Amino acid sequence: MALSKKPTTGMKDILPAEMKIRDYVIRVIQETYADFGFTHIETPCVENIANLNCKAGGENEKLIFRILKRGEKLDLSQATTEDDVTDLGLRYDLTVPLVRFYSNNSAALPAPFKALQIGPVWRADRPQRGRYRQFYQCDIDILGEPSNLAEIELITATTTTLGKLGFNNFVIRLNDRRMLKAMAAFAGFPESDYDDIFIILDKMDKIGTDGVKEELIAAGYSQESVTKYLKLFTMAEEDKVNALGNIASEISEVLDPEVSDGLKEIIKSVNAAKAADFTVEFDPTLVRGMNYYTGPIFEVSMPEYGGSCGGGGRYDEMVGKFTGANVPACGFSIGFERIVLLLLENGYKIPDEKEKVAFLIEKGVDSDRLSQIMKETAALRAEGKQVLVSRMNKNKKFQRTGLEEQGYTQFKDYYREELKH
Repeated sequence: MALSKKPTTGMKDILPAEMKIRDYVIRVIQETYADFGFTHIETPCVENIANLNCKAGGENEKLIFRILKRGEKLDLSQATTEDDVTDLGLRYDLTVPLVRFYSNNSAALPAPFKALQIGPVWRADRPQRGRYRQFYQCDIDILGEPSNLAEIELITATTTTLGKLGFNNFVIRLNDRRMLKAMAAFAGFPESDYDDIFIILDKMDKIGTDGVKEELIAAGYSQESVTKYLKLFTMAEEDKVNALGNIASEISEVLDPEVSDGLKEIIKSVNAAKAADFTVEFDPTLVRGMNYYTGPIFEVSMPEYGGSCGGGGRYDEMVGKFTGANVPACGFSIGFERIVLLLLENGYKIPDEKEKVAFLIEKGVDSDRLSQIMKETAALRAEGKQVLVSRMNKNKKFQRTGLEEQGYTQFKDYYREELKH
């Protein structure tokens, strides 16, 4: 079989120019989240298949890269299903591993626990622009905090990070799964159908109100319920400033006032702590696909770039799947790959880079002279400069041009006899 020099489909090699941006973004993320008290942790890339299939990952559970059993455990002759031959899988997100991590180590962790994770995940998805089968996620989560302080901290930390990376004019869209359920109940939809209704509602930005109406009618729901339901979204569109209060008042008979009061508190507090240029808006069409969300949900929308670059929400019942006892939990996943892509496409320049110095040494420089040169490079690095030591090419002009493209601004040329420049 011929060897292939290309990466596996849906995965990619990362060249130095992109790696430089990726490293910088990770550095900003780590430093900013640390300022908010988040602690960096790491979990394995491989999880038990039962954990990955615990009905918490929504559609992602259909995209798991499974790992075959090993040795005597692998018996293909008796296998009838995937579960007969697989017992492990590559993680498809960082939330399930975090919850397992917390369930296993909670006795040794502070309460509440503020976690930061950055690492690769894998999904057997159809590759397309900006979407890969292996990609990095960056999550912050707070476990053990039942109040809206968790949502406020997560949103404030993430918006501060985005501001430091040069993003502005973005929108934090905010909703609550309990608000979604109350709106569906108000319209008279059966509770058993809520997830199906939300899947259709989630298409609102693509097919519009008329499209959602057509799909709900086609799914067998009554004209009366559909009309009553969609009227709520029309109310929100006509008066976005007061949408939260207007809808909460309209459905007050089925909505706990704590839900709308909590959303108002989050909006007010995040606005008070702003360290970047963005707005926070209540959006009743925001669904978020994961069915483990139990309360407030949020998403970062970037109208200037035509999409979103992160989101999250509260998932108070997920730890209980592992331990039998629920723990308040809330998380925010920043769209690391999309952020890097946007920065690269817009020619982002990393601020305050180290001064770069290149030492070009002609072949044949004696060992005493080489020792002196290396001593000089060590002194420059101690001053905080980035120093490259390289053999001098025959075509020195071409070599210097290449180094200048990499950001080197100073050059020190050393020849066999004496320093000529």
